[in-house]
Amino acid sequence: MRKLALSEDILMQVDKPARYIGNELNSVMKDPSEVAVSFVMCFPDVYEVGMSHQGIQILYDMYNREEGIYCERLYSPWPDLHKIMKERNIPLFTLETQTAVRDKDFLGITIQYEMCYTNILQILDLSQIPLLAKDRGEEDPIVVGGGPCTYNPEPIAPFFDMFFLGEGEVNNVDVVRLYERMKKEGVYSREDFLHEAAKFPGVYVPAFFTPVYQEDGRLEDWEIKYDDIPSRVRRQVMMDMDHATYPVHPIVPFVRSVQDRVVIEIMRGCIRGCRFCQAGMVYRPTREKSLATLKSYVEEMLSSSGYDEISLSSLSSSDYRGLSDFLDYLIDKCDREKINISLPSLRIDAFSLDVMSKIQDVRKSSVTFAPEAGSQRMRDVINKGISLEEIMSGAKEAFHGGWNKLKLYFMLGLPTETDEDIMAIPRLGNDLAALYFEEIPKDQRNGRAQITMSTSFFVPKPFTPFQWAPMHPPEDYIRRARLVKDTMHEQLNRKSLHYEWHHPQISVLEGIFARGDRKVADAILWAYTQKGQIYDAWSEYFNDEVWQEAFDRFGISADFYAYRQRPLDEIFPWDFIDCGLTRPFLEREWKNAMAGKLTPNCRDQCSGCGMRSMGGGVCFENQNPLR
Repeated sequence: MRKLALSEDILMQVDKPARYIGNELNSVMKDPSEVAVSFVMCFPDVYEVGMSHQGIQILYDMYNREEGIYCERLYSPWPDLHKIMKERNIPLFTLETQTAVRDKDFLGITIQYEMCYTNILQILDLSQIPLLAKDRGEEDPIVVGGGPCTYNPEPIAPFFDMFFLGEGEVNNVDVVRLYERMKKEGVYSREDFLHEAAKFPGVYVPAFFTPVYQEDGRLEDWEIKYDDIPSRVRRQVMMDMDHATYPVHPIVPFVRSVQDRVVIEIMRGCIRGCRFCQAGMVYRPTREKSLATLKSYVEEMLSSSGYDEISLSSLSSSDYRGLSDFLDYLIDKCDREKINISLPSLRIDAFSLDVMSKIQDVRKSSVTFAPEAGSQRMRDVINKGISLEEIMSGAKEAFHGGWNKLKLYFMLGLPTETDEDIMAIPRLGNDLAALYFEEIPKDQRNGRAQITMSTSFFVPKPFTPFQWAPMHPPEDYIRRARLVKDTMHEQLNRKSLHYEWHHPQISVLEGIFARGDRKVADAILWAYTQKGQIYDAWSEYFNDEVWQEAFDRFGISADFYAYRQRPLDEIFPWDFIDCGLTRPFLEREWKNAMAGKLTPNCRDQCSGCGMRSMGGGVCFENQNPLR
């Protein structure tokens, strides 16, 4: 019988002790004595958030299908347990065997969001693993990073031994098998293993790449330690989605998670080409799963988990070619078995609204969509590909379908944005409220129209056409948010309007991390080791004063890293990565944005982004019809 790593008296002192005991339904239990390689998969945030991440479950399932490899899980302890573990010198442990992370072979950390960077150091510190890769010895685990933030790994590069760039189903297991083989043959050393691993496509070892800077602080080049490793690291892409690993026996958490339901990934990638969206760019090309595969997922996942709700996962579910047929199947099955259906990422059109009316109580729910910008000019700049007429038509369909609540998502601070573009946000909200009163007779209304407008602040990301764009200081973002609010109060239908906005200081910090270089790591290390900074993504723990002091100490200037517009010929810290997109395509899209010129979606016309070189997906749909 397993012995818990935490005593009963500690578990009684912390919030939600079920976060730390493991043994959930469908978690994998192997005999550690029969395992050749132990791998810990970590999500550096609280259990409820990490358990909702499908990528972790996919890789967990993939590794544990392999004979001789045991993958266990790890999430960030909440601050209450963090404090106890530091005071009592308790090493961080895995959920499955409740044993020390520092005794495993690999610690893999998936990095979904820049504001989790200090939590990465928390994980290493509590595991009693040296924070810097250069200080680790032969007995320490190999610390591996993966996930979307690794498209610019440089601000956290000193903390990792290596990174997997791209999708883990392709060759992650092969690298682990290399480690196993070298250990078995007695030829293993940390340096030798990393050297051999760096020869694999998609593997980046930061210690072998030394950045060289110009006098003004900009990057000039890299010095590469070995001649026999690639100078450009090629992102790995799983092209055959029907044969990719998928967790049809999902782990069911003890604590209610953010995504407490069966999640069905229907496709990867997006055809739309929004110029601000990193996921829409780097997850190209769009690759769909067949209807037969999706139906098999549904049957097995519902029976193995006991969930009473199912959700579809993709960047734009409306663009899945088999959506109508799949939804007919789902609605029939879920109606018979009393299972709820959740459909995020739908475009607001007649088809989507018809489907939504069949699967949810329209009197209680709201319709959510993301125009991203209030004016048509700005929507063209960002290549949103939606017109005012389409927005109004979709809202009209929603109102006639019984909805009176709309949630609209926008961004402030986009390139070329003017005050007129900002004021167009509440004016659009007002026009939608007016449309409701015009279209729906008084005796048929389900109360007043409720139009909620939410704005986030634009953060430029690597490998997007906006990677050259400047951000704005927090006080300017606040001015823009106040302009939205003040204009909203001037509208005729202001009683139907509600406005929410995000924390501008967090957005600026995210921007510094997103496009930062390796020098930023010093500030991250200091903020954790000297000030105990963790959970920056949580507003109650974010402390802007700590970060300002850290940046001042190490000469990290927001003017340099966030507020300046980059010249087109600047070398970026991530330019050693080949993600499939060509530089000329991104430059062309940046120029199209400045001209307000639309680029068609991938199904209407190929834009020559470079992803055709992958050999599949949307680029070859005519040769590969959906089954």
